[in-house]
Formats: sequence, structure tokens, C-alpha cells
Amino acid sequence: MNDYSIQHKKAWEYDAYEFWVNHGGTPAERAKMDLEDPIGMLRKYAGYFDTYSGLKIANICGSCGKKAVPLAILGAEVTVFDISEDNRKYALEVAAAANVDLHFEVCDILEIDIAKYGNSFDIVFMEGGVLHYFHDIDAFMNIMHSLLKEQGQMICSDFHPFTKISDILNLEQPTMSYFSTEIFEGEMAHARFYEPSIREQIPKCSYRKYTISEIINSVINSGFTLMRFDEHPSWTDEKIPGEFTVIARKQ
Repeated sequence: MNDYSIQHKKAWEYDAYEFWVNHGGTPAERAKMDLEDPIGMLRKYAGYFDTYSGLKIANICGSCGKKAVPLAILGAEVTVFDISEDNRKYALEVAAAANVDLHFEVCDILEIDIAKYGNSFDIVFMEGGVLHYFHDIDAFMNIMHSLLKEQGQMICSDFHPFTKISDILNLEQPTMSYFSTEIFEGEMAHARFYEPSIREQIPKCSYRKYTISEIINSVINSGFTLMRFDEHPSWTDEKIPGEFTVIARKQ
């Protein structure tokens, strides 16, 4: 595991289980919500799935299972890959309360065991801001390509690159030139929800933000066929883009 991945692991294991309980409900409470409306819990991402039953899905940086458990409820076979043991604990407890199977591998995404998981999945799926945790987007996309079966599909939803120049999602992260290739330290996603005295103790993450062209070219150069690129409004101002989704196929 490289140095910045170790840094991220420390950040995402800092009080993470208690954070999910406090902000998402106990595992039993979360499972109840997932069971009542799994499609609703997937939000806009439901529109990118034609079916669920029998699909093998790799949920990349799947965090606390907030999308993995609904997918499992809908009949998919889901494996979460994530760096945090605390996330694993919460996700598996939610899955158990929902009475569904969920596989969870705690690992550095760039060190996923391709001998074990290569050419295994129908879908690789990620959302909620993933790419900026990886300093080498080409290495990341090559792993995604390797995980998929032939004709498998990547659904990659992430923060819009405009967040480089404006904090349009109110994530309280520093801004920079749109074309910057700088690697910088910033707070992990949940730090802003803590009191200042605790917030300053939470380990920082090491980020690299990408432009639209860097993302699209990396998808293509890794061997994917780009099928679709959608832009979604910011949740703070619907007149500006806040997120995007890439659909790409291995063929």
C-alpha cells in the first residue's frame, strides 16, 4: 500500500462507524429504509441499470454499503472494494439486518487481486466522489477494465471537474486552476460535520483532481469503449454542473 493510501485509510477509519450510525441510522434502521425502497435508495443511478437480478457488481470505494445493500436487495451479487475496516463493519451489519449477502474486500483499489477478481464482473460501479483519491487515473482505469468480463460495463459517477475552480458542492475543499495537476492535502469528506476541536484531529487525505478531458481520455486509453457521458446539476444550484456519469464498455 502506497503512502497516500495509508493516509486515506487512517482518515476513513477515524470514527467512521459511529459517523454512519449518527448520520445514516443504526444498521437495523438503515436496512429498513433499504428494504422499503431499494430503487429510491439508488437515486439517479437506478437509471443506469437495465436489470439487477444475477448481475455480478464490483462496487468500487463502496464506503458503508449505501448503494451496495440496495443492489443486493434487488438481486445482484455485490462485492464492495473499499479501504476502511469501519466501512466494512457497518456495511456488513446493514446487509445482515436486510438478510442479504454482501462481499466486502478491504484493500487499496490499486492493489486489488486481479488473479482472483480479474474478468469477474458484469458491472463496476462507483459514485460519490472517487477519482480524486487516486494520483494516477490511468492505473485506476486499467484496474477497472481488468475487473470486467468481456462486454462488461463501467458506471463511473463522480464530482464534476468544475469543482476544481469553484466549491459548487459546498465540500469545503480548496480550489485551483482548472488545468492544475497539483496533488494537495485536504480534509476527508465527513470532517466538516464535526466540531472544530475534533475536525482538526482527523487525518487529511491526499487528492489529485482531473479535468473532463483527462477523465475521458483515460477511459478510452485503458481499452474501454465510451458509450455515454452525462452531466448532472449541482445539488446547491441546478443551473451549474455538480456531477457527471461515464458509461463505458469492455469490448
